[in-house]
Amino acid sequence: MGRGRHRGRSQRKHFKESRENVWKRPRTDPTVDASDNAVADKPSWEPILTDNPNFEEYYKEQGIVRAEEWDVFMEILRKPLPAAFRVNSNSQFCDDIISILENDFVKSLQAEAIEGGELEAIKPLPWYPKNLAWHSNFSRKQIRKHKTLERFHEFLKLENEVGNITRQEAVSMVPPLFLDVHPDHFVLDMCAAPGSKTFQLLEIIHGASEPGTLPNGMVVANDVDFQRSNLLIHQTKRMCTSNLIVTNHEGQQFPGCRLNKSRASEKGLSEDMPINQLSFDRVLCDVPCSGDGTLRKAPDIWRKWNSGMGNGLHSLQVILAMRGLSLLKVGGKMIYSTCSMNPVEDEAVVAEILRRCGDSVELVDVSDKLPELIRRPGLKTWKVRDKGAWFTSYKDVPQNRRGGVLVSMFPSGKNLKETSETTEENENENVGCKETDKSVVDAIPDEPVVEVSDLPLERCMRIIPHDQNTGAFFIAVLRKVSPLPEFQEKPNPRKHSSNKTADSTEKSPAEEAVVTADAEPVESPVEKVIEADADIEKDVSLVEPEKEKNTEGETIKEEKEANSSSHAGDKRKVPMQGKWKGFDPVVFLKDETLIDSIKEFYGIRDESFPLYGHLVTRNTDTSSVKRIYYVSKSVKEVLQLNFAVAQQLKIASVGLKMFERQTAKEGGSKPCSFRISSEGLPVILPYITKQVLYSPMADFKHLLEYKSIKFPDFVNKQLGQKAIDLVLGCCVVILSDGEEPVKVDASTIAISCWRGKNSLGVMVTSADCQELLERLAERTPKTEVGSVNGSYGDSGGPAEPMETA
Repeated sequence: MGRGRHRGRSQRKHFKESRENVWKRPRTDPTVDASDNAVADKPSWEPILTDNPNFEEYYKEQGIVRAEEWDVFMEILRKPLPAAFRVNSNSQFCDDIISILENDFVKSLQAEAIEGGELEAIKPLPWYPKNLAWHSNFSRKQIRKHKTLERFHEFLKLENEVGNITRQEAVSMVPPLFLDVHPDHFVLDMCAAPGSKTFQLLEIIHGASEPGTLPNGMVVANDVDFQRSNLLIHQTKRMCTSNLIVTNHEGQQFPGCRLNKSRASEKGLSEDMPINQLSFDRVLCDVPCSGDGTLRKAPDIWRKWNSGMGNGLHSLQVILAMRGLSLLKVGGKMIYSTCSMNPVEDEAVVAEILRRCGDSVELVDVSDKLPELIRRPGLKTWKVRDKGAWFTSYKDVPQNRRGGVLVSMFPSGKNLKETSETTEENENENVGCKETDKSVVDAIPDEPVVEVSDLPLERCMRIIPHDQNTGAFFIAVLRKVSPLPEFQEKPNPRKHSSNKTADSTEKSPAEEAVVTADAEPVESPVEKVIEADADIEKDVSLVEPEKEKNTEGETIKEEKEANSSSHAGDKRKVPMQGKWKGFDPVVFLKDETLIDSIKEFYGIRDESFPLYGHLVTRNTDTSSVKRIYYVSKSVKEVLQLNFAVAQQLKIASVGLKMFERQTAKEGGSKPCSFRISSEGLPVILPYITKQVLYSPMADFKHLLEYKSIKFPDFVNKQLGQKAIDLVLGCCVVILSDGEEPVKVDASTIAISCWRGKNSLGVMVTSADCQELLERLAERTPKTEVGSVNGSYGDSGGPAEPMETA
């Protein structure tokens, strides 16, 4: 006992000391003689740099916090970010997870919190509905490294892997809450990777729909980076949804897939398609940014930060936001958000959007929403810094700097229009008066003009780190009240003139790009898209990505292809089956014989759960199809539109993996070669009437624990006999109090299994088995578990090894 208490105190002391060292890295002690290898190899520690004079000068000048708050603001920025996570509201174990947090970890971690000087170890975020989001007073590194937090860490890892929780920064959870998503909405997440907000949007769509039904809405999650798209797919895969399409486009060039019906009819396409263009009820435009709001999570930004980072991204952010608005339906809402504190990336972008769109877009006041979320109003005035110089108005910017400092970066957004018109008149009268014109344009007033925006930018939201111990974030809610105005670049008569004066108002390349991206995009007719296919192929050059790693640094394992024709040392060739290089085609499965065999084997009635028209593959050859995906009605409509417009969408992932080809080594023909995937089981389970077993708790747990049970070894002998009576192939085992069928609902626990020659083996991952065992252990008294038959020791693995084709 004494030793145990001493060891506990020692661990807590070590934990308390190391809380102050979480942002330190090893270095060689320069005072140690390098010749003494034994001593020199011992690392000492130095803090990661958390100081940047340029950063402090910039934000003091911008006035993002009051002067009396500055020290507190900087102090919190230098502290590691507390870990936060969300409980998946659609998980069948949602209530169990919240109960564990409230009744177990809140109490068991309290000693560590007190040792670290905190009042609470973990607590629900007060502004997030239904206690679904939680904040800890430990950084992610502390949770990962310290023995006293090991059990909590293992809990978070397991529940995150199986999709019951999502580890996500607290402020990152905010934008979807203000988007007001309904279950029938089409939602676009323009810059979606790594996918935590996409997962959140899917939760909202599914959570608001009727129990046991698929929502009529859907989410399109897009990201320009191919490797980040893989991480996005891995994240959203845990949601088990058929209402998702993942695409890989530049957000500013995201296709609207507008169908020209007259041209389509000439090519034999249907004129009565459900949708004739891709538009959205909600758009989340969480744009790439300088990221200085994440300093607490990514301290390397301290070293890299400079004001030019925000200036360089401003144009792209405007283009992305304008494209998002052009894809938004009238009456729809768009969130513009960044994890930057820089007004050039925040309020300046919103102001430019409002100026361009006029009365067609309004900035929504959401001050009455989420009252417990502390936020501050957007800025109305700010300055622009470039190469060490401050500018309060665009007319103060020297001509040679206007390529990098744009008029849209300033609060008023006003150009030297009158001056340039006067100059043009003088130029027409006196072509040679270049010096006079230059003096007019470059004249800098004695008193700098402090611009104040006349737009309602106070309706924007700024989340400041020291208000609720978070990162920083910027959010603006925009509503499209009418179609966007037509934007057309005015012809410049001097644009092609060789006599360009210094006062020329010709736009910089960056500004030119912003102007030409304004217009409501008119998509190419079908035949133009087809003609452009060759050019598109040339522009897209994607290489096979490296293996992705998750947030814990662990490699995401790729699915292995058992029947791969490539040799061990060969590099995988980039597939060219579809329109887009590097992407397999999306093909509707029309093989009636195959679909009928699946329906017959599992007893699925098409009227209750239609398969025809809802199954897609990524292979044009039906005989070699390995995976079959199920898509919802909304996704089906988008795919049909995409085919009609010559596959403008570059689809990385679509729908829910429902069936997977399975072969067993025992050989022999099977009525159905496709098993039900664990991801698709929750969706199709209510409609399966054949190949179903109802298992009592003891045998169900044994299956999870030993992965395979020989038929004579079932505790319930009748269950063993029923397993023998099943047809060879995939089956479903449902946890039941008795042997009679139970009504399937959201609380039903079931797993996919394989009925082999002599045994029944589970077809789920080890993580899923472990998670289910832990949940069942909490629900079941130990006396009900029963003892394990000695023969189970011989069934530690599948009796008949199987391989996935």
